[in-house]
Amino acid sequence: MAGHSKWANIKHRKAAQDAKRGKIFTKLIRELTTAAREGGSDPTANPRLRAAIDKALSNNMTRDTVDRAVKRGAGELDGQVLETIIYEGYGPGGTAVMVECMTDNRNRTVSDVRHAFSKNGGNLGTDGSVAYLFEKKGVISYAGVDEETVMEAALEAGADDVVVNGDGSIDVYTQWDEFGSVKDALDADGLEAENAEVTMIPSTSAELDEETAPRFMRLIDMLEDADDVQEVYHNGEISDELAEKL
Repeated sequence: MAGHSKWANIKHRKAAQDAKRGKIFTKLIRELTTAAREGGSDPTANPRLRAAIDKALSNNMTRDTVDRAVKRGAGELDGQVLETIIYEGYGPGGTAVMVECMTDNRNRTVSDVRHAFSKNGGNLGTDGSVAYLFEKKGVISYAGVDEETVMEAALEAGADDVVVNGDGSIDVYTQWDEFGSVKDALDADGLEAENAEVTMIPSTSAELDEETAPRFMRLIDMLEDADDVQEVYHNGEISDELAEKL
Protein backbone atom coordinates (compact mmCIF):
# COMPACT_ATOMS: atom_id res chain seq x y z
CA MET A 1 0.00 0.00 0.00
CA ALA A 2 2.85 2.35 0.71
CA GLY A 3 3.87 2.13 -2.92
CA HIS A 4 0.47 3.32 -4.03
CA SER A 5 0.47 6.25 -1.62
CA LYS A 6 3.98 7.32 -2.55
CA TRP A 7 2.90 7.61 -6.18
CA ALA A 8 -0.29 9.55 -5.44
CA ASN A 9 1.22 12.99 -6.13
CA ILE A 10 2.84 11.89 -9.38
CA LYS A 11 -0.38 10.23 -10.49
CA HIS A 12 -2.54 13.25 -9.70
CA ARG A 13 -0.11 15.61 -11.42
CA LYS A 14 -0.18 13.39 -14.49
CA ALA A 15 -3.98 13.35 -14.38
CA ALA A 16 -4.05 17.15 -14.33
CA GLN A 17 -1.82 17.27 -17.40
CA ASP A 18 -4.05 14.79 -19.22
CA ALA A 19 -7.14 16.80 -18.34
CA LYS A 20 -5.69 19.88 -20.02
CA ARG A 21 -5.31 17.88 -23.24
CA GLY A 22 -8.77 16.40 -22.90
CA LYS A 23 -7.33 12.89 -22.95
CA ILE A 24 -8.57 11.90 -19.53
CA PHE A 25 -12.19 12.60 -20.51
CA THR A 26 -11.85 10.26 -23.49
CA LYS A 27 -10.53 7.52 -21.22
CA LEU A 28 -13.19 8.09 -18.58
CA ILE A 29 -15.97 7.91 -21.19
CA ARG A 30 -14.54 4.64 -22.51
CA GLU A 31 -14.52 3.18 -19.02
CA LEU A 32 -18.11 4.31 -18.31
CA THR A 33 -19.32 2.86 -21.60
CA THR A 34 -17.57 -0.48 -21.18
CA ALA A 35 -18.56 -0.86 -17.52
CA ALA A 36 -22.23 -0.26 -18.39
CA ARG A 37 -22.09 -2.65 -21.33
CA GLU A 38 -20.53 -5.47 -19.30
CA GLY A 39 -22.40 -5.06 -16.02
CA GLY A 40 -25.54 -3.04 -16.72
CA SER A 41 -26.47 0.60 -16.22
CA ASP A 42 -27.42 0.38 -12.52
CA PRO A 43 -24.39 1.54 -10.49
CA THR A 44 -25.78 0.03 -7.27
CA ALA A 45 -25.54 -3.44 -8.84
CA ASN A 46 -22.39 -2.76 -10.90
CA PRO A 47 -19.33 -1.91 -8.73
CA ARG A 48 -17.15 -1.22 -11.78
CA LEU A 49 -19.66 1.32 -13.12
CA ARG A 50 -20.06 2.93 -9.71
CA ALA A 51 -16.29 3.39 -9.44
CA ALA A 52 -16.15 4.81 -12.98
CA ILE A 53 -18.91 7.31 -12.23
CA ASP A 54 -17.22 8.49 -9.03
CA LYS A 55 -13.91 8.89 -10.84
CA ALA A 56 -15.53 10.81 -13.71
CA LEU A 57 -17.35 13.19 -11.39
CA SER A 58 -14.22 13.77 -9.29
CA ASN A 59 -12.49 14.84 -12.53
CA ASN A 60 -15.22 17.45 -13.11
CA MET A 61 -17.09 15.59 -15.84
CA THR A 62 -20.71 16.78 -16.06
CA ARG A 63 -23.53 14.48 -15.01
CA ASP A 64 -25.06 14.75 -18.51
CA THR A 65 -21.84 13.48 -20.12
CA VAL A 66 -21.68 10.61 -17.62
CA ASP A 67 -25.30 9.66 -18.26
CA ARG A 68 -24.83 9.66 -22.05
CA ALA A 69 -21.79 7.40 -21.77
CA VAL A 70 -23.68 4.97 -19.52
CA LYS A 71 -26.67 4.89 -21.87
CA ARG A 72 -24.39 4.25 -24.84
CA GLY A 73 -22.76 1.36 -23.03
CA ALA A 74 -26.11 -0.09 -22.01
CA GLY A 75 -27.22 -0.10 -25.65
CA GLU A 76 -29.63 2.82 -25.38
CA LEU A 77 -27.53 4.88 -27.79
CA ASP A 78 -25.42 3.89 -30.78
CA GLY A 79 -21.70 3.75 -30.11
CA GLN A 80 -18.38 2.11 -30.79
CA VAL A 81 -17.87 -1.38 -29.35
CA LEU A 82 -14.66 -1.72 -27.33
CA GLU A 83 -13.09 -4.62 -25.47
CA THR A 84 -10.92 -4.54 -22.35
CA ILE A 85 -7.47 -6.16 -22.53
CA ILE A 86 -4.86 -6.42 -19.77
CA TYR A 87 -1.18 -6.61 -20.74
CA GLU A 88 1.53 -7.55 -18.25
CA GLY A 89 5.24 -6.85 -18.39
CA TYR A 90 8.48 -5.94 -16.68
CA GLY A 91 10.00 -2.47 -16.57
CA PRO A 92 13.45 -1.16 -15.62
CA GLY A 93 14.75 -2.23 -12.22
CA GLY A 94 12.65 -5.40 -12.15
CA THR A 95 9.39 -3.46 -11.83
CA ALA A 96 6.07 -5.22 -12.47
CA VAL A 97 3.68 -3.35 -14.76
CA MET A 98 0.04 -4.02 -15.69
CA VAL A 99 -1.53 -2.07 -18.55
CA GLU A 100 -5.32 -1.92 -18.86
CA CYS A 101 -6.47 -1.07 -22.38
CA MET A 102 -9.74 -0.55 -24.21
CA THR A 103 -9.61 -1.05 -27.93
CA ASP A 104 -11.39 -1.88 -31.16
CA ASN A 105 -8.11 -3.10 -32.70
CA ARG A 106 -5.99 -5.58 -30.71
CA ASN A 107 -3.09 -5.52 -33.18
CA ARG A 108 -2.69 -1.75 -32.95
CA THR A 109 -2.90 -1.78 -29.16
CA VAL A 110 -0.41 -4.58 -28.50
CA SER A 111 2.01 -2.98 -30.96
CA ASP A 112 1.88 0.34 -29.07
CA VAL A 113 2.30 -1.35 -25.68
CA ARG A 114 5.16 -3.59 -26.82
CA HIS A 115 6.94 -0.60 -28.38
CA ALA A 116 6.74 1.37 -25.11
CA PHE A 117 8.26 -1.52 -23.15
CA SER A 118 11.06 -2.28 -25.61
CA LYS A 119 12.04 1.37 -26.05
CA ASN A 120 12.44 1.91 -22.30
CA GLY A 121 14.32 -1.16 -21.16
CA GLY A 122 11.36 -3.39 -20.39
CA ASN A 123 9.61 -6.32 -22.00
CA LEU A 124 6.06 -7.53 -22.45
CA GLY A 125 5.28 -10.68 -20.46
CA THR A 126 2.72 -13.46 -20.71
CA ASP A 127 -0.71 -13.53 -19.07
CA GLY A 128 -0.29 -14.05 -15.33
CA SER A 129 3.40 -13.14 -15.27
CA VAL A 130 2.90 -10.24 -12.83
CA ALA A 131 -0.84 -10.20 -12.07
CA TYR A 132 -0.31 -12.29 -8.93
CA LEU A 133 1.63 -9.37 -7.43
CA PHE A 134 -1.45 -7.10 -7.49
CA GLU A 135 -4.77 -7.04 -5.66
CA LYS A 136 -7.88 -5.20 -6.84
CA LYS A 137 -8.94 -2.67 -4.20
CA GLY A 138 -11.05 0.42 -3.77
CA VAL A 139 -9.13 3.51 -2.64
CA ILE A 140 -10.84 6.65 -1.30
CA SER A 141 -8.45 9.53 -0.59
CA TYR A 142 -8.87 12.57 1.65
CA ALA A 143 -6.86 15.69 2.39
CA GLY A 144 -7.29 18.30 5.08
CA VAL A 145 -9.66 16.21 7.20
CA ASP A 146 -9.43 14.94 10.76
CA GLU A 147 -7.68 11.58 11.00
CA GLU A 148 -9.82 10.23 13.85
CA THR A 149 -13.05 11.20 12.07
CA VAL A 150 -12.07 9.38 8.89
CA MET A 151 -10.74 6.36 10.79
CA GLU A 152 -13.92 5.93 12.82
CA ALA A 153 -16.27 6.47 9.88
CA ALA A 154 -14.29 4.20 7.55
CA LEU A 155 -14.10 1.25 9.93
CA GLU A 156 -17.78 1.66 10.77
CA ALA A 157 -18.56 1.56 7.03
CA GLY A 158 -16.66 -1.71 6.57
CA ALA A 159 -13.38 -0.47 5.09
CA ASP A 160 -10.39 -2.84 5.11
CA ASP A 161 -7.74 -0.36 6.18
CA VAL A 162 -6.99 3.32 6.70
CA VAL A 163 -3.49 4.67 5.94
CA VAL A 164 -2.28 8.12 6.99
CA ASN A 165 0.48 9.34 4.67
CA GLY A 166 3.46 11.52 5.53
CA ASP A 167 1.86 14.60 3.98
CA GLY A 168 -1.24 14.23 6.14
CA SER A 169 -3.45 12.82 3.39
CA ILE A 170 -5.50 9.72 4.19
CA ASP A 171 -6.23 6.68 2.03
CA VAL A 172 -9.18 4.42 2.86
CA TYR A 173 -8.93 0.92 1.34
CA THR A 174 -11.93 -1.30 0.60
CA GLN A 175 -12.74 -4.59 -1.10
CA TRP A 176 -13.34 -3.60 -4.73
CA ASP A 177 -16.96 -4.83 -4.73
CA GLU A 178 -17.72 -2.92 -1.51
CA PHE A 179 -16.23 0.34 -2.80
CA GLY A 180 -19.66 1.90 -3.54
CA SER A 181 -21.25 1.12 -0.17
CA VAL A 182 -18.22 2.36 1.79
CA LYS A 183 -18.01 5.54 -0.31
CA ASP A 184 -21.75 6.17 0.22
CA ALA A 185 -21.35 5.81 3.99
CA LEU A 186 -18.41 8.21 4.08
CA ASP A 187 -20.30 10.69 1.89
CA ALA A 188 -23.26 10.46 4.27
CA ASP A 189 -20.92 11.38 7.14
CA GLY A 190 -20.02 14.58 5.29
CA LEU A 191 -16.55 13.47 4.22
CA GLU A 192 -15.72 14.75 0.74
CA ALA A 193 -13.15 12.62 -1.08
CA GLU A 194 -10.34 14.17 -3.08
CA ASN A 195 -10.09 11.05 -5.25
CA ALA A 196 -11.97 7.75 -5.34
CA GLU A 197 -11.30 4.77 -7.59
CA VAL A 198 -10.96 1.03 -7.90
CA THR A 199 -7.32 0.23 -8.65
CA MET A 200 -4.68 -2.51 -8.47
CA ILE A 201 -2.49 -2.39 -5.35
CA PRO A 202 0.94 -4.09 -5.50
CA SER A 203 1.83 -6.52 -2.71
CA THR A 204 5.56 -5.82 -3.13
CA SER A 205 7.58 -2.85 -4.34
CA ALA A 206 10.71 -2.44 -6.46
CA GLU A 207 13.00 0.39 -5.32
CA LEU A 208 14.44 2.36 -8.24
CA ASP A 209 17.80 4.15 -8.33
CA GLU A 210 19.15 7.13 -10.27
CA GLU A 211 19.81 4.98 -13.33
CA THR A 212 16.53 3.05 -13.51
CA ALA A 213 14.07 5.69 -12.25
CA PRO A 214 14.22 8.01 -15.31
CA ARG A 215 13.78 5.09 -17.73
CA PHE A 216 10.89 3.77 -15.65
CA MET A 217 9.15 7.16 -15.65
CA ARG A 218 9.56 7.41 -19.44
CA LEU A 219 7.96 3.97 -19.78
CA ILE A 220 4.98 4.93 -17.63
CA ASP A 221 4.54 8.25 -19.46
CA MET A 222 4.72 6.56 -22.86
CA LEU A 223 2.17 3.93 -21.87
CA GLU A 224 -0.22 6.48 -20.37
CA ASP A 225 0.01 8.63 -23.50
CA ALA A 226 -1.08 5.74 -25.75
CA ASP A 227 -4.65 6.31 -26.96
CA ASP A 228 -5.89 2.81 -26.09
CA VAL A 229 -4.40 2.69 -22.58
CA GLN A 230 -6.83 3.35 -19.75
CA GLU A 231 -4.73 2.67 -16.65
CA VAL A 232 -1.16 1.69 -15.83
CA TYR A 233 -0.49 -0.13 -12.55
CA HIS A 234 3.00 -0.83 -11.23
CA ASN A 235 5.08 -1.55 -8.14
CA GLY A 236 7.88 0.91 -8.86
CA GLU A 237 8.99 3.01 -5.91
CA ILE A 238 11.17 6.11 -5.91
CA SER A 239 12.50 7.76 -2.75
CA ASP A 240 11.38 11.31 -2.01
CA GLU A 241 14.94 12.56 -2.42
CA LEU A 242 15.30 10.98 -5.86
CA ALA A 243 11.82 12.07 -6.96
CA GLU A 244 12.79 15.72 -6.35
CA LYS A 245 15.67 15.36 -8.80
CA LEU A 246 13.55 13.95 -11.61
